[in-house]
Amino acid sequence: MIKLKQAVIVEGKYDKIRLESLIDATIIRTDGFAIFKDKEKQRLIRRLAEKNGILILTDSDSAGFKIRSFLGGSIKNGQVIHAYIPDVLGKERRKDAPSKEGKLGVEGMRTQALVDALAKAGVLYEEVSQPGKRVEMIDLFEDGLSGGENSQAKKAAVLKYLDLPERLSTSSFLQLINTFMTYDEYKSAVEKCRKEWENG
Repeated sequence: MIKLKQAVIVEGKYDKIRLESLIDATIIRTDGFAIFKDKEKQRLIRRLAEKNGILILTDSDSAGFKIRSFLGGSIKNGQVIHAYIPDVLGKERRKDAPSKEGKLGVEGMRTQALVDALAKAGVLYEEVSQPGKRVEMIDLFEDGLSGGENSQAKKAAVLKYLDLPERLSTSSFLQLINTFMTYDEYKSAVEKCRKEWENG
């Protein structure tokens, strides 16, 4: 596994699945052109860029370049790194026909082509230092944010307080809070929200 400190931005579900077998990093999907209207996700990507930087890895077709250009232009105070896959003609196995431009996307790239793209972007094998205690799934359970009574509403309150997308799954939430904050900062946020639960 290649460990990256940057969050990796890809277009779709299958791109994310492909990269999860290769890299250890936070991976965010744009869901294609949906990113143009998704203000919550845009905010999340900007925060990730400000914290540790982002690596944009979209397909090499015109749609991929439009998404890349949009994201690169909307991030002012963060580090944006671009990784490019080569133009390879063909189609992914799961598809009945090639894409409009006939090029393989991220999901269809050979492993070595993806490794080369990361190396050319200058991020290969960058080690992430995570000093101190990390937030674990048991912490979410003990704090009432998972697997308990009203846990969904409590998790939603903490997400809102932290200005994170409300639809985040529990595992994505766990990954992001370990990206953004220390264990103590997480506990402090939960305690502030707990006062609202108890008084509300």
